[in-house]
Amino acid sequence: MSDETEALARRLTSLRQAQGWTLEDLAARSGVSRATLSRIERGDVSPTAQVLGRLAAAHRLPMQALFAEDTGALTLVPFAQQSVWTDPETGFVRRTLSPSQSGFRGTVIEGRLPAGRTIAYDAPPLIDLEHHLVLLDGALEVTLGPETHWLSAGDCLRFRLTSPNSYHAPGPQPARYILTVILP
Repeated sequence: MSDETEALARRLTSLRQAQGWTLEDLAARSGVSRATLSRIERGDVSPTAQVLGRLAAAHRLPMQALFAEDTGALTLVPFAQQSVWTDPETGFVRRTLSPSQSGFRGTVIEGRLPAGRTIAYDAPPLIDLEHHLVLLDGALEVTLGPETHWLSAGDCLRFRLTSPNSYHAPGPQPARYILTVILP
């Protein structure tokens, strides 16, 4: 088990227990089976981006809150200490550039989606999360509810997340972007 998988397993367990929920309770709220939740919390498997989206929605937290607790007064996050997670299903790599910290409403992440891959979320974890997505490399199709936006390197898409959404890298190279997420 990787350090990131182990840390994510501990964090997900901690969040569930803080709510006083059993695995059955969380399964009912998230639509993720109890068996899968148990394997994730034991660190046997890393959850997919879609499963993380369902867990964030069940907890009514932004996805960032699933990756790390409040970092307190930390103002400088060295590259080597930035959290990196890889979706085992799509190969999507998520690097947390600015971790959660009380008093701040925004988080910055770097995403890298391999060519030909898609990550999709059934629902936003919180309604009206403000997003600013800047595509650094490649091409990216972002679908927000019924609308699809096609981004090229250098483009910025600003939106409030209110519906199911997906991100597709049509290729031929991976899509690499910076995403700033701001709490409502």
